[in-house]
Amino acid sequence: MPALKTYDLFISHAWAYNQAYYKLIDLLDTTPNLYFRNYSVPNHDPVLDPNSSYGRDKLTRALDAQIRPVNCVVIISGMYATYRYWIDKEIEIAKRYSKPIIGVVPWGQLRTPLNVQRAASEMVRWNASSIVSAIRRHSS
Repeated sequence: MPALKTYDLFISHAWAYNQAYYKLIDLLDTTPNLYFRNYSVPNHDPVLDPNSSYGRDKLTRALDAQIRPVNCVVIISGMYATYRYWIDKEIEIAKRYSKPIIGVVPWGQLRTPLNVQRAASEMVRWNASSIVSAIRRHSS
């Protein structure tokens, strides 16, 4: 059997809203035959205060460095209303590097932000099969 590909992923998240992020990581970690590296900065390792001008610039550069090498960007669309500025920044960076974006609709959510829908290569529901299939389809 050939070796399985390791996917380099940036998974969008907010430090103050990380429950869905960690649920998604657990979902991916427990998916058989999926190997991935997570390029996201977890909540316990924040870069800076994103509310200052200096912090915004530094965080933007950090996001650029995290997104540039990945195969795919995964955005959990339920965070969009609260963290629109940063998700739009992640979308902008992903597009600059022609990275595919997978939009994930959180469990039980019916509506998704139009900006995430427009940016996404594909929108999927919250289940391992859909998410992993989309990552495999769109990752180079």
